[in-house]
Amino acid sequence: MPMRDIRIRQSSYGVEISLHVQPRARINGLAGTHNGALKLKVQAPPVDDAANLAVVRFFSELLGIPKSSIRIASGSKSREKTLLIEGISASEFLRLLPEDLD
Repeated sequence: MPMRDIRIRQSSYGVEISLHVQPRARINGLAGTHNGALKLKVQAPPVDDAANLAVVRFFSELLGIPKSSIRIASGSKSREKTLLIEGISASEFLRLLPEDLD
């Protein structure tokens, strides 16, 4: 699925991105898409909010923005999450993703 098909929505706060998170992965990293969501693998287990914190840390490092600008808007107890990133546009977010992600 091409990156343009990811569920991403511009809001007055920034962008909301649909994520599919796979906890307890061998390595942290983006792994394409899953049912219209950007797929992210994280090494952290899905206990004590560790996987959610790993998601925020991953995107903070990838985008070069503070962790305080990123939060899980919905799905904190699910693999299917909506990530809210403040202060960035949808086009800027897509531009910062790795090119080989498709």
